[in-house]
Amino acid sequence: MKRHSVISRAGMPVVALLLIMTAWIGSAQAGAYNVTDQGVAIKGADPVAYFNQGKHVKGSPDFAHEWDGATWHFSSAENRQAFADNPEKYAPQYGGWCAYAAARGSLAGIDPDAWAVHEGKLYLNFNKSIQARWQKDVPGEIARADANWPKIMPKATN
Repeated sequence: MKRHSVISRAGMPVVALLLIMTAWIGSAQAGAYNVTDQGVAIKGADPVAYFNQGKHVKGSPDFAHEWDGATWHFSSAENRQAFADNPEKYAPQYGGWCAYAAARGSLAGIDPDAWAVHEGKLYLNFNKSIQARWQKDVPGEIARADANWPKIMPKATN
């Protein structure tokens, strides 16, 4: 029986993509959160809007809120207040890093348009192509990411 390496089984495109995703991680971080150079979480997206409007809505610095070492932007005073009242409900899983990458034990940036709310929690992904892969086995991806997160989270704070 011929043995195949992990790379040949996974396919070189997948390995290359994971390497690119890992290299693309933003350099600025607050705590374990994925933030811009200005310290803004999730590229300025309003995290509450994913829940109450069902879409990515750009937040505004006019409705900013500081929480857990990051600045969060909102599209309205109402959304800012909802977040301030219960940030754990609205903050994305895995510090706003890509959920697919977290399931593979690494960190990668996100596209605010590649998202899902699953069982009341917000998950973000690197892009829509990666999101499509993540959506093939959401419970399995979440289980793997949950198991990996304690090991990779400290890398976000270095």
